[in-house]
Amino acid sequence: MLSKNSIKKIIWRFIDSPVGIIPLVRFRILFGCLMMLGAIRFIQEGWIEKLYLEPRYFFKFYWFEWVRPFDEKGMYILLFTIIVSATMVMLGFFYRMAIIMFFVSFTYLELIDATNYLNHHYLVCLLSFLMIFLPANRAFSIDALIWKKIKTDRVPSWTINILIFQLTIVYTFAGIAKLNYDWIFNAMPLAVWLPEREGIPILGYFFQFKWVAFLMSWAGAFYDLTIAYFLMYSRTRPIAYFFVVVFHLMTWLLFNIGLFPWIMILSTLIFFPDKTFSSDLKNTFGKKMQVALEDKKRNFNSIKRQILIPFLGVFMLSQLLIPLRHFLYPSNIFWAEEGYRFSWRVMLVEKSGQAIFTLKDPNTNRQTEIINSRYLTTFQEKQMSIQPDFILQFAHYLKYEYERTHGIKNPIITVDSHVALNGRVSQRFIDPNINLAEVKDSFFPKKWVLDFKY
Repeated sequence: MLSKNSIKKIIWRFIDSPVGIIPLVRFRILFGCLMMLGAIRFIQEGWIEKLYLEPRYFFKFYWFEWVRPFDEKGMYILLFTIIVSATMVMLGFFYRMAIIMFFVSFTYLELIDATNYLNHHYLVCLLSFLMIFLPANRAFSIDALIWKKIKTDRVPSWTINILIFQLTIVYTFAGIAKLNYDWIFNAMPLAVWLPEREGIPILGYFFQFKWVAFLMSWAGAFYDLTIAYFLMYSRTRPIAYFFVVVFHLMTWLLFNIGLFPWIMILSTLIFFPDKTFSSDLKNTFGKKMQVALEDKKRNFNSIKRQILIPFLGVFMLSQLLIPLRHFLYPSNIFWAEEGYRFSWRVMLVEKSGQAIFTLKDPNTNRQTEIINSRYLTTFQEKQMSIQPDFILQFAHYLKYEYERTHGIKNPIITVDSHVALNGRVSQRFIDPNINLAEVKDSFFPKKWVLDFKY
Protein backbone atom coordinates (compact mmCIF):
# COMPACT_ATOMS: atom_id res chain seq x y z
CA MET A 1 0.00 0.00 0.00
CA LEU A 2 1.31 3.43 -0.91
CA SER A 3 2.41 5.65 1.95
CA LYS A 4 1.23 9.22 2.35
CA ASN A 5 4.62 10.52 1.22
CA SER A 6 4.53 8.28 -1.86
CA ILE A 7 1.14 9.63 -2.82
CA LYS A 8 2.40 13.19 -2.36
CA LYS A 9 5.37 12.45 -4.63
CA ILE A 10 3.09 11.03 -7.33
CA ILE A 11 0.82 14.07 -7.15
CA TRP A 12 3.87 16.35 -7.23
CA ARG A 13 5.27 14.56 -10.28
CA PHE A 14 1.96 14.60 -12.19
CA ILE A 15 0.79 18.09 -11.20
CA ASP A 16 3.43 20.38 -9.74
CA SER A 17 6.87 19.53 -11.08
CA PRO A 18 8.12 22.08 -13.63
CA VAL A 19 8.61 20.94 -17.22
CA GLY A 20 9.65 22.68 -20.41
CA ILE A 21 6.90 24.61 -22.18
CA ILE A 22 7.92 23.64 -25.73
CA PRO A 23 5.61 20.58 -26.02
CA LEU A 24 2.65 22.72 -24.98
CA VAL A 25 3.55 25.50 -27.40
CA ARG A 26 4.05 22.98 -30.21
CA PHE A 27 0.67 21.45 -29.43
CA ARG A 28 -1.01 24.88 -29.52
CA ILE A 29 0.51 25.83 -32.88
CA LEU A 30 -0.20 22.51 -34.60
CA PHE A 31 -3.71 22.22 -33.15
CA GLY A 32 -4.64 25.75 -34.22
CA CYS A 33 -3.17 25.29 -37.70
CA LEU A 34 -4.94 21.97 -38.27
CA MET A 35 -8.29 23.31 -37.06
CA MET A 36 -7.97 26.39 -39.26
CA LEU A 37 -7.21 24.29 -42.36
CA GLY A 38 -9.97 21.84 -41.48
CA ALA A 39 -12.58 24.59 -41.24
CA ILE A 40 -11.46 26.11 -44.55
CA ARG A 41 -11.73 22.68 -46.17
CA PHE A 42 -15.20 22.30 -44.65
CA ILE A 43 -16.36 25.39 -46.53
CA GLN A 44 -14.56 24.49 -49.77
CA GLU A 45 -16.17 21.02 -49.86
CA GLY A 46 -19.62 22.57 -49.63
CA TRP A 47 -20.43 20.81 -46.36
CA ILE A 48 -22.21 23.83 -44.90
CA GLU A 49 -24.87 23.51 -47.58
CA LYS A 50 -24.95 19.70 -47.53
CA LEU A 51 -25.05 19.18 -43.78
CA TYR A 52 -26.70 22.32 -42.38
CA LEU A 53 -28.68 24.13 -45.08
CA GLU A 54 -30.24 21.30 -47.10
CA PRO A 55 -31.80 19.29 -44.22
CA ARG A 56 -35.22 20.35 -42.98
CA TYR A 57 -34.89 18.30 -39.79
CA PHE A 58 -31.93 17.80 -37.43
CA PHE A 59 -31.33 14.93 -35.04
CA LYS A 60 -30.31 15.86 -31.51
CA PHE A 61 -28.10 14.70 -28.69
CA TYR A 62 -29.94 14.07 -25.44
CA TRP A 63 -30.14 17.30 -23.37
CA PHE A 64 -29.10 19.41 -26.37
CA GLU A 65 -32.41 19.56 -28.19
CA TRP A 66 -32.28 23.35 -27.84
CA VAL A 67 -29.34 23.69 -30.26
CA ARG A 68 -30.55 25.01 -33.62
CA PRO A 69 -28.81 25.76 -36.92
CA PHE A 70 -28.52 29.32 -38.14
CA ASP A 71 -29.56 30.59 -41.54
CA GLU A 72 -27.02 30.56 -44.39
CA LYS A 73 -25.37 33.80 -43.30
CA GLY A 74 -25.25 32.65 -39.68
CA MET A 75 -23.67 29.30 -40.56
CA TYR A 76 -20.93 30.99 -42.55
CA ILE A 77 -20.32 33.38 -39.65
CA LEU A 78 -20.03 30.37 -37.34
CA LEU A 79 -17.42 28.72 -39.60
CA PHE A 80 -15.62 32.04 -39.99
CA THR A 81 -15.50 32.30 -36.19
CA ILE A 82 -13.91 28.84 -36.04
CA ILE A 83 -11.31 29.81 -38.65
CA VAL A 84 -10.41 33.11 -36.99
CA SER A 85 -10.28 31.72 -33.46
CA ALA A 86 -8.17 28.73 -34.58
CA THR A 87 -5.74 31.12 -36.29
CA MET A 88 -5.53 33.23 -33.13
CA VAL A 89 -4.84 30.09 -31.08
CA MET A 90 -2.07 29.10 -33.49
CA LEU A 91 -0.47 32.55 -33.20
CA GLY A 92 -1.09 32.85 -29.47
CA PHE A 93 -2.93 36.13 -29.98
CA PHE A 94 -5.44 36.87 -27.21
CA TYR A 95 -5.11 33.15 -26.65
CA ARG A 96 -7.55 32.66 -23.79
CA MET A 97 -10.37 34.48 -25.56
CA ALA A 98 -9.54 32.72 -28.82
CA ILE A 99 -9.61 29.18 -27.42
CA ILE A 100 -12.90 29.86 -25.64
CA MET A 101 -14.34 31.17 -28.92
CA PHE A 102 -13.09 28.10 -30.73
CA PHE A 103 -14.43 25.65 -28.15
CA VAL A 104 -17.88 27.24 -28.06
CA SER A 105 -18.27 27.67 -31.83
CA PHE A 106 -16.88 24.24 -32.76
CA THR A 107 -18.91 22.44 -30.10
CA TYR A 108 -22.07 24.28 -31.13
CA LEU A 109 -21.51 23.21 -34.74
CA GLU A 110 -21.17 19.58 -33.67
CA LEU A 111 -24.34 19.70 -31.56
CA ILE A 112 -26.58 20.92 -34.39
CA ASP A 113 -27.10 17.47 -35.91
CA ALA A 114 -26.13 14.25 -34.11
CA THR A 115 -25.92 12.31 -37.39
CA ASN A 116 -22.65 14.17 -38.03
CA TYR A 117 -21.03 12.75 -34.87
CA LEU A 118 -17.47 11.53 -35.30
CA ASN A 119 -15.03 10.43 -32.61
CA HIS A 120 -12.38 12.92 -33.65
CA HIS A 121 -14.86 15.81 -33.52
CA TYR A 122 -15.59 14.82 -29.92
CA LEU A 123 -11.84 14.68 -29.28
CA VAL A 124 -11.40 18.19 -30.67
CA CYS A 125 -14.11 19.42 -28.29
CA LEU A 126 -12.34 17.82 -25.33
CA LEU A 127 -8.87 19.06 -26.29
CA SER A 128 -10.05 22.61 -26.90
CA PHE A 129 -11.89 22.55 -23.56
CA LEU A 130 -8.69 21.52 -21.77
CA MET A 131 -6.68 24.15 -23.63
CA ILE A 132 -8.83 26.87 -22.06
CA PHE A 133 -7.02 26.16 -18.79
CA LEU A 134 -3.51 25.68 -20.20
CA PRO A 135 -0.85 28.46 -20.36
CA ALA A 136 0.01 27.59 -23.95
CA ASN A 137 0.59 31.24 -24.89
CA ARG A 138 3.47 31.95 -22.54
CA ALA A 139 6.16 31.39 -25.15
CA PHE A 140 6.46 31.78 -28.92
CA SER A 141 3.24 33.79 -29.07
CA ILE A 142 2.08 37.29 -29.84
CA ASP A 143 0.73 37.47 -26.29
CA ALA A 144 4.23 36.86 -24.89
CA LEU A 145 5.56 39.68 -27.09
CA ILE A 146 2.89 42.10 -25.93
CA TRP A 147 2.81 41.10 -22.27
CA LYS A 148 6.41 40.16 -21.51
CA LYS A 149 5.66 39.32 -17.87
CA ILE A 150 3.75 36.17 -18.86
CA LYS A 151 6.69 34.75 -20.78
CA THR A 152 8.20 31.60 -19.29
CA ASP A 153 10.18 28.56 -20.34
CA ARG A 154 8.53 26.13 -17.95
CA VAL A 155 5.04 25.18 -16.83
CA PRO A 156 3.56 22.85 -14.20
CA SER A 157 3.64 19.23 -15.36
CA TRP A 158 -0.13 18.82 -15.24
CA THR A 159 -0.50 21.11 -18.26
CA ILE A 160 1.33 18.51 -20.37
CA ASN A 161 0.16 15.40 -18.55
CA ILE A 162 -3.55 16.12 -18.89
CA LEU A 163 -3.19 16.12 -22.67
CA ILE A 164 -1.15 12.91 -22.54
CA PHE A 165 -3.85 11.40 -20.34
CA GLN A 166 -6.59 12.33 -22.81
CA LEU A 167 -4.76 10.83 -25.78
CA THR A 168 -3.96 7.71 -23.76
CA ILE A 169 -7.66 7.32 -22.98
CA VAL A 170 -8.50 7.52 -26.69
CA TYR A 171 -6.01 4.85 -27.69
CA THR A 172 -6.58 2.53 -24.74
CA PHE A 173 -10.36 2.42 -24.99
CA ALA A 174 -10.15 2.09 -28.77
CA GLY A 175 -7.97 -0.96 -28.18
CA ILE A 176 -10.24 -2.44 -25.52
CA ALA A 177 -13.22 -1.98 -27.84
CA LYS A 178 -11.45 -4.09 -30.46
CA LEU A 179 -11.31 -7.06 -28.11
CA ASN A 180 -14.67 -8.32 -29.32
CA TYR A 181 -15.66 -11.50 -31.14
CA ASP A 182 -16.24 -9.92 -34.55
CA TRP A 183 -12.93 -8.06 -34.63
CA ILE A 184 -10.72 -10.87 -33.26
CA PHE A 185 -12.32 -14.01 -34.71
CA ASN A 186 -14.09 -12.73 -37.85
CA ALA A 187 -11.80 -9.82 -38.79
CA MET A 188 -14.94 -7.74 -39.13
CA PRO A 189 -15.51 -5.21 -40.53
CA LEU A 190 -12.08 -5.15 -42.24
CA ALA A 191 -12.91 -8.40 -44.04
CA VAL A 192 -15.72 -6.49 -45.76
CA TRP A 193 -13.93 -3.19 -46.31
CA LEU A 194 -10.49 -4.28 -47.58
CA PRO A 195 -11.63 -6.21 -50.71
CA GLU A 196 -13.44 -3.03 -51.78
CA ARG A 197 -10.05 -1.32 -51.94
CA GLU A 198 -8.26 -3.75 -54.26
CA GLY A 199 -7.76 -0.91 -56.74
CA ILE A 200 -5.14 0.76 -54.53
CA PRO A 201 -1.69 0.37 -56.15
CA ILE A 202 0.56 -2.40 -54.76
CA LEU A 203 -1.25 -2.84 -51.43
CA GLY A 204 -4.60 -3.47 -53.09
CA TYR A 205 -3.50 -6.87 -54.38
CA PHE A 206 -3.15 -8.24 -50.85
CA PHE A 207 -6.58 -7.05 -49.70
CA GLN A 208 -8.30 -9.94 -51.46
CA PHE A 209 -6.84 -12.38 -48.91
CA LYS A 210 -8.72 -13.01 -45.67
CA TRP A 211 -5.51 -13.45 -43.67
CA VAL A 212 -4.60 -9.82 -44.39
CA ALA A 213 -7.83 -8.69 -42.74
CA PHE A 214 -7.01 -10.82 -39.70
CA LEU A 215 -3.45 -9.52 -39.57
CA MET A 216 -4.58 -5.91 -39.73
CA SER A 217 -7.32 -6.50 -37.14
CA TRP A 218 -4.96 -8.05 -34.61
CA ALA A 219 -2.22 -5.49 -35.33
CA GLY A 220 -4.73 -2.67 -34.93
CA ALA A 221 -5.86 -3.97 -31.55
CA PHE A 222 -2.26 -4.37 -30.34
CA TYR A 223 -1.36 -0.91 -31.63
CA ASP A 224 -4.24 0.84 -29.85
CA LEU A 225 -3.69 -1.03 -26.59
CA THR A 226 0.04 -0.31 -26.35
CA ILE A 227 1.08 2.71 -28.41
CA ALA A 228 0.45 5.37 -25.77
CA TYR A 229 2.56 3.48 -23.24
CA PHE A 230 5.41 2.97 -25.71
CA LEU A 231 5.26 6.74 -26.34
CA MET A 232 5.61 7.39 -22.61
CA TYR A 233 8.89 5.46 -22.37
CA SER A 234 11.91 7.39 -23.66
CA ARG A 235 13.70 4.38 -25.16
CA THR A 236 10.71 3.23 -27.24
CA ARG A 237 9.30 6.69 -28.00
CA PRO A 238 11.03 7.33 -31.38
CA ILE A 239 10.12 3.97 -32.91
CA ALA A 240 6.63 4.20 -31.40
CA TYR A 241 6.09 7.56 -33.06
CA PHE A 242 7.28 6.09 -36.36
CA PHE A 243 4.48 3.53 -36.05
CA VAL A 244 2.02 6.31 -35.15
CA VAL A 245 2.82 8.01 -38.45
CA VAL A 246 2.71 4.78 -40.47
CA PHE A 247 -0.50 3.54 -38.85
CA HIS A 248 -2.44 6.76 -39.28
CA LEU A 249 -1.18 7.42 -42.81
CA MET A 250 -2.36 3.91 -43.69
CA THR A 251 -5.84 4.53 -42.25
CA TRP A 252 -5.97 7.89 -44.02
CA LEU A 253 -5.10 6.20 -47.32
CA LEU A 254 -7.60 3.35 -46.94
CA PHE A 255 -10.57 4.90 -45.20
CA ASN A 256 -12.48 8.14 -45.38
CA ILE A 257 -12.14 9.22 -41.75
CA GLY A 258 -11.46 12.93 -42.18
CA LEU A 259 -8.88 14.69 -40.03
CA PHE A 260 -8.60 11.97 -37.40
CA PRO A 261 -5.25 10.53 -38.63
CA TRP A 262 -3.67 13.99 -38.78
CA ILE A 263 -5.02 14.96 -35.37
CA MET A 264 -3.42 11.89 -33.83
CA ILE A 265 -0.13 12.24 -35.73
CA LEU A 266 0.32 15.83 -34.60
CA SER A 267 -1.21 15.55 -31.12
CA THR A 268 1.01 12.65 -30.04
CA LEU A 269 4.05 14.92 -30.32
CA ILE A 270 2.99 16.05 -26.83
CA PHE A 271 4.68 12.88 -25.55
CA PHE A 272 8.09 14.29 -26.55
CA PRO A 273 9.53 16.36 -23.67
CA ASP A 274 11.47 19.59 -23.92
CA LYS A 275 15.05 18.27 -23.97
CA THR A 276 16.49 21.78 -23.93
CA PHE A 277 14.72 22.52 -20.69
CA SER A 278 15.79 19.18 -19.19
CA SER A 279 19.41 20.00 -19.98
CA ASP A 280 19.09 23.50 -18.55
CA LEU A 281 17.50 22.07 -15.43
CA LYS A 282 20.57 19.91 -14.80
CA ASN A 283 23.36 22.21 -15.91
CA THR A 284 22.23 25.80 -15.38
CA PHE A 285 19.64 26.27 -12.67
CA GLY A 286 21.22 24.08 -9.99
CA LYS A 287 20.42 25.11 -6.44
CA LYS A 288 18.29 28.07 -7.57
CA MET A 289 15.95 25.66 -9.31
CA GLN A 290 15.74 23.51 -6.20
CA VAL A 291 14.76 26.57 -4.16
CA ALA A 292 12.19 27.51 -6.81
CA LEU A 293 10.73 24.00 -6.65
CA GLU A 294 10.38 24.18 -2.88
CA ASP A 295 8.70 27.59 -3.14
CA LYS A 296 6.35 26.24 -5.76
CA LYS A 297 5.45 23.27 -3.55
CA ARG A 298 4.57 25.62 -0.70
CA ASN A 299 2.68 28.02 -2.95
CA PHE A 300 0.48 25.26 -4.31
CA ASN A 301 -1.04 24.80 -0.85
CA SER A 302 -3.54 27.47 -1.81
CA ILE A 303 -7.00 27.97 -3.24
CA LYS A 304 -5.58 27.40 -6.73
CA ARG A 305 -4.44 23.92 -5.78
CA GLN A 306 -7.69 23.19 -3.98
CA ILE A 307 -9.56 23.94 -7.20
CA LEU A 308 -7.10 22.33 -9.60
CA ILE A 309 -6.90 18.86 -8.07
CA PRO A 310 -10.69 18.29 -7.86
CA PHE A 311 -11.07 19.65 -11.41
CA LEU A 312 -8.46 17.28 -12.80
CA GLY A 313 -9.88 14.44 -10.74
CA VAL A 314 -13.45 14.94 -11.98
CA PHE A 315 -12.37 15.33 -15.59
CA MET A 316 -10.14 12.25 -15.55
CA LEU A 317 -12.75 10.14 -13.76
CA SER A 318 -15.41 11.15 -16.27
CA GLN A 319 -13.17 10.13 -19.16
CA LEU A 320 -12.59 6.76 -17.53
CA LEU A 321 -16.27 6.10 -16.79
CA ILE A 322 -18.09 7.43 -19.87
CA PRO A 323 -16.63 4.79 -22.22
CA LEU A 324 -17.67 2.08 -19.73
CA ARG A 325 -21.32 3.07 -19.41
CA HIS A 326 -22.39 0.46 -21.96
CA PHE A 327 -22.01 -2.15 -19.19
CA LEU A 328 -25.18 -0.68 -17.69
CA TYR A 329 -27.16 -1.98 -20.66
CA PRO A 330 -28.06 -5.61 -21.42
CA SER A 331 -28.05 -5.15 -25.20
CA ASN A 332 -25.25 -5.71 -27.71
CA ILE A 333 -23.51 -2.33 -27.94
CA PHE A 334 -22.95 -2.59 -31.70
CA TRP A 335 -26.59 -3.45 -32.27
CA ALA A 336 -28.58 -1.12 -30.00
CA GLU A 337 -25.68 1.37 -29.67
CA GLU A 338 -26.55 2.15 -26.05
CA GLY A 339 -23.39 3.70 -24.66
CA TYR A 340 -21.72 3.61 -28.08
CA ARG A 341 -21.01 7.30 -28.67
CA PHE A 342 -18.23 9.07 -26.75
CA SER A 343 -16.54 5.72 -26.03
CA TRP A 344 -13.78 5.74 -28.69
CA ARG A 345 -15.17 2.84 -30.71
CA VAL A 346 -13.41 3.58 -33.97
CA MET A 347 -14.16 1.71 -37.22
CA LEU A 348 -15.69 -1.33 -35.53
CA VAL A 349 -19.00 -1.63 -37.32
CA GLU A 350 -20.27 -2.17 -40.85
CA LYS A 351 -23.97 -1.55 -40.52
CA SER A 352 -26.75 -0.99 -43.04
CA GLY A 353 -30.46 -0.86 -42.64
CA GLN A 354 -33.90 0.13 -43.83
CA ALA A 355 -36.68 1.75 -41.84
CA ILE A 356 -40.20 2.00 -43.28
CA PHE A 357 -42.53 4.09 -41.14
CA THR A 358 -46.30 3.72 -41.12
CA LEU A 359 -48.54 6.42 -39.71
CA LYS A 360 -52.11 5.53 -38.71
CA ASP A 361 -54.96 7.91 -37.90
CA PRO A 362 -56.61 6.41 -34.77
CA ASN A 363 -59.95 8.05 -35.61
CA THR A 364 -60.31 6.83 -39.22
CA ASN A 365 -57.84 3.87 -39.20
CA ARG A 366 -56.36 5.24 -42.42
CA GLN A 367 -52.67 4.38 -42.84
CA THR A 368 -49.90 6.18 -44.65
CA GLU A 369 -46.46 4.85 -45.51
CA ILE A 370 -43.91 7.59 -44.98
CA ILE A 371 -41.43 8.51 -47.71
CA ASN A 372 -38.37 9.33 -45.58
CA SER A 373 -36.61 11.28 -48.33
CA ARG A 374 -39.28 13.98 -48.12
CA TYR A 375 -37.93 14.94 -44.72
CA LEU A 376 -34.35 13.66 -44.58
CA THR A 377 -31.24 13.87 -46.71
CA THR A 378 -29.74 10.63 -48.02
CA PHE A 379 -27.02 10.76 -45.38
CA GLN A 380 -29.48 11.43 -42.56
CA GLU A 381 -31.75 8.59 -43.68
CA LYS A 382 -28.82 6.17 -43.73
CA GLN A 383 -27.77 7.16 -40.21
CA MET A 384 -31.32 7.16 -38.89
CA SER A 385 -32.14 3.66 -40.14
CA ILE A 386 -29.39 1.99 -38.04
CA GLN A 387 -29.57 3.97 -34.77
CA PRO A 388 -32.53 3.47 -32.40
CA ASP A 389 -32.55 6.93 -30.83
CA PHE A 390 -32.65 8.53 -34.29
CA ILE A 391 -35.53 6.26 -35.32
CA LEU A 392 -37.43 7.38 -32.23
CA GLN A 393 -36.64 11.04 -32.83
CA PHE A 394 -37.84 10.81 -36.42
CA ALA A 395 -41.07 9.12 -35.30
CA HIS A 396 -41.73 12.00 -32.91
CA TYR A 397 -41.00 14.48 -35.65
CA LEU A 398 -43.51 12.74 -37.94
CA LYS A 399 -46.11 12.93 -35.17
CA TYR A 400 -45.51 16.67 -34.85
CA GLU A 401 -45.60 17.22 -38.63
CA TYR A 402 -48.83 15.31 -39.21
CA GLU A 403 -50.56 16.94 -36.27
CA ARG A 404 -49.47 20.36 -37.55
CA THR A 405 -50.08 19.93 -41.28
CA HIS A 406 -52.84 17.30 -41.47
CA GLY A 407 -54.65 17.79 -38.19
CA ILE A 408 -54.25 14.13 -37.19
CA LYS A 409 -54.32 13.99 -33.40
CA ASN A 410 -52.17 11.40 -31.61
CA PRO A 411 -51.21 9.39 -34.71
CA ILE A 412 -49.94 5.84 -34.25
CA ILE A 413 -46.46 5.47 -35.71
CA THR A 414 -44.76 2.12 -36.20
CA VAL A 415 -41.66 1.10 -38.10
CA ASP A 416 -40.69 -1.95 -40.12
CA SER A 417 -36.95 -1.89 -39.58
CA HIS A 418 -34.21 -4.34 -40.56
CA VAL A 419 -30.46 -3.99 -40.01
CA ALA A 420 -27.43 -5.99 -41.17
CA LEU A 421 -24.42 -5.96 -38.84
CA ASN A 422 -20.86 -6.86 -39.88
CA GLY A 423 -21.69 -8.99 -42.89
CA ARG A 424 -24.58 -10.91 -41.33
CA VAL A 425 -28.03 -11.36 -42.85
CA SER A 426 -30.29 -8.46 -41.88
CA GLN A 427 -32.50 -8.90 -38.83
CA ARG A 428 -35.61 -7.11 -37.61
CA PHE A 429 -34.37 -4.19 -35.55
CA ILE A 430 -37.34 -2.48 -33.86
CA ASP A 431 -40.49 -4.06 -32.43
CA PRO A 432 -43.04 -3.39 -35.22
CA ASN A 433 -45.95 -3.42 -32.75
CA ILE A 434 -44.68 -0.51 -30.66
CA ASN A 435 -46.26 2.91 -31.16
CA LEU A 436 -43.09 4.98 -31.23
CA ALA A 437 -45.08 8.20 -30.92
CA GLU A 438 -45.80 7.27 -27.30
CA VAL A 439 -42.25 6.18 -26.40
CA LYS A 440 -40.15 8.70 -24.52
CA ASP A 441 -36.40 8.75 -24.99
CA SER A 442 -34.25 8.33 -21.87
CA PHE A 443 -31.04 6.78 -20.61
CA PHE A 444 -32.88 3.64 -19.62
CA PRO A 445 -32.55 0.47 -21.76
CA LYS A 446 -34.51 0.61 -25.01
CA LYS A 447 -36.77 -2.42 -24.61
CA TRP A 448 -38.41 -1.72 -27.96
CA VAL A 449 -35.15 -2.63 -29.71
CA LEU A 450 -35.23 -6.35 -30.49
CA ASP A 451 -32.46 -8.65 -29.28
CA PHE A 452 -29.52 -9.28 -31.56
CA LYS A 453 -29.27 -12.84 -32.87
CA TYR A 454 -25.76 -14.11 -33.50
